[in-house]
Order: sequence, then structure tokens, then C-alpha cells
Amino acid sequence: MKSQRQKSQRRTLIHYVLTHSYLNRLKRTISVSCLALLLTLGVGSSSLAADELTRSALNDTFPDRYTVVKGDTLWDISGKFLRDPWRWPEVWQGNPQVENPDLIYPGDVLVMTFVNGRPVLKALRRETVKLSPIARASSYGDAIPLIDPAAISAYINAPLVTNEDEMNTAGYIVDGIDNRLVFGKYDQFYARKIEGAPLPGDTFRLFRPGRHFVDPTSRESLGYEAVHVGDANMLKPGDPARLTITRSYDDVNVRDRLRPIQQSEALPFFAPKAPDNENVRGVILDTPNKATELGALSVVAITLGEREGIRSGDVLRVRSQQVKKDDPVTGDAYFIPEENVGLALVFRTFEKVSYALITDSSRQILPGDVLVSPEAK
Repeated sequence: MKSQRQKSQRRTLIHYVLTHSYLNRLKRTISVSCLALLLTLGVGSSSLAADELTRSALNDTFPDRYTVVKGDTLWDISGKFLRDPWRWPEVWQGNPQVENPDLIYPGDVLVMTFVNGRPVLKALRRETVKLSPIARASSYGDAIPLIDPAAISAYINAPLVTNEDEMNTAGYIVDGIDNRLVFGKYDQFYARKIEGAPLPGDTFRLFRPGRHFVDPTSRESLGYEAVHVGDANMLKPGDPARLTITRSYDDVNVRDRLRPIQQSEALPFFAPKAPDNENVRGVILDTPNKATELGALSVVAITLGEREGIRSGDVLRVRSQQVKKDDPVTGDAYFIPEENVGLALVFRTFEKVSYALITDSSRQILPGDVLVSPEAK
């Protein structure tokens, strides 16, 4: 009996050793195979780290899907998914289902998915399926805009920034039909020194000198703002020429200037991006009404223009200006550092000045606040 029990125990021990050894070899084989598979798929440790870095661009509470509604903007929608809304082209880039991100319509459903760990937005159209084939017709005007058009439309076609020579050589109003000095809509007036050879029916912008833009640091003259006061049509060319006011935004006066409207520009669409010059640095200029506090949807003039490489669609980080203070205990001077307080989107540029829309602000923004690339450290 004892000999049989010992034999049984030896068989059990041998079975355990062999089984345990086999399992260990199997685990090692599986581990090596899995590692090889991960490497083959490009999901090694460095890739995983890159995926986590990409995911960090997402909001903590981003929705799995979002239905676009009328009144949405691409900027607002992107803010629901991303920490930095201006990076939305990176999320839609290379996605065949959103070839034209500017053609997103109310009713479309945006779905967040991940391709190789990278977040990608897909657009699903909410349509009724019919048995007979039918084309989906949607006008460009129905598409979701990048930003609220009402915020910048007044700045697209108006003559905003000019130099002193152009201001002095532009045509000007000399008199009214009935000797009036102030005019409104449908009033007629006489003007002189109009450039070119205007014809009846030609249209003109009416403007007057506004702010003189001066760089607060270098004191360089950056140009003059031309305040758009109305539009006029040519009735009878000559010297003086006779025109009638078709639209007025303010009282039109003798000495106000006019210049031809070349072509009305449509509201531009552009993909937001960081400026090509990552070291760009400028400031927000004083506002027309001397407003001391600015926020989202405020339009500002800035000390950066085409000569600094600024283009429409460039996004700039707004930083509060450095402020010198006196230590309340020691009396020594110290400085409150620059802090990130918002984002601004450039939508119209001139040689030395541009106009930008403040899209996001975490606290009040002031004239004199600093503008840098959103990728600046």
C-alpha cells in the first residue's frame, strides 16, 4: 500500500512539473507573439505615448456625438470636443467623411471616433431614406460658419486702414444740392477730385479719418483708420460730380472722403492655424470708444500686419500685459507676469495693422495686452 501511494504521489508531482513548465512556455510564447503583433500594428510604447498625447487635446467631458443646430459655429462646436478649439482642422484633417469641414449643416451628427488612437470627427447626415434616388441640395449659405458672421461682416468690405497720402488724395464732399452741410440716406451731394473716370451707377464708400494707429512701444505710425459712414451711387460725373447716398451709418458731412468700391467680398472662410512666425509678438490697440474691458466677440485692431507675416485665419494667444507693482511689505518693485487670458482670430489684414476677433476669454482683456503665437512657450 505504501509503495503504491508513493508511486501515485510521484506521478502527481511529475504531472504538475510538466504542466507548470508547459504553461510557463505557453505564457512566454503568448507574450512574445502579442509583443510582435503590437509592433507590427505600430502600437509600441512610443505610439501609446503619442496616442495619450493626442487624447490630451480633448476636453475631459467631450461628447461621443453632437447634433448640429442652426446658430452653431465651427469654433463653438470644436470647443465642445477640444481644449483648444482652433485645432479643429487637425481633428478633421484626412477624414474622407469630412472633406469640406466648412460644409457642415444643421441636422448633421458629429461622432467622435479614434483611428490608431488618434481622435477623428465623422459627420453623419440626418436624412430620410427614400426608394427613389434623390440628390441632397444644400446651399453654401446654409453651412455652419467658422465664427458668427454678424461679428465681422461690417469689417469685410469697409475701407478700414489707410495711409496719410491716400487719405489726403481721396475724393471729398464739397456741398449739398440745397447747400446743406449734413446728409443722410437718399440725400444728394457734390464731390470733387474723384480718381479715375467714374460712370453713372458706380458705387463709392464714404469715410472719414478715425483713429491714428501708433505702436505704443516704438511710436511708429501704423496708419489711419477710415471710419465707414455710408455708401453712394454716382448720378452725374464731372467736377464737381453729383452723387446720392444709398446707405448711411452716421451723419455724412462736407469734407468726408469717398473712393470707389472695387468688388464686394464674400465672407471669407479659412482654417485657423498658428502664424508661420512662431516668434511673432504684438499688442491690442486702443478701441474707438476707449473701452477698458473686452471679451468674446469683441473686434480689436492689433499691431501686427502683413509685413510680420500675419494672414487671415491666424490664431493668436492673448496674454495680460506685465504690470509693475510695489511689494506691500518690503516696498521693493516686482512684476505681475504675463498670463494667458484668451484667443484672437485674425480675419482682415493690412500692411502694419490687422483686425482680430476675440473668440475666447477667461477674464477681461484690455488694450495693451500682448499677442503671441498659440504655440509660444
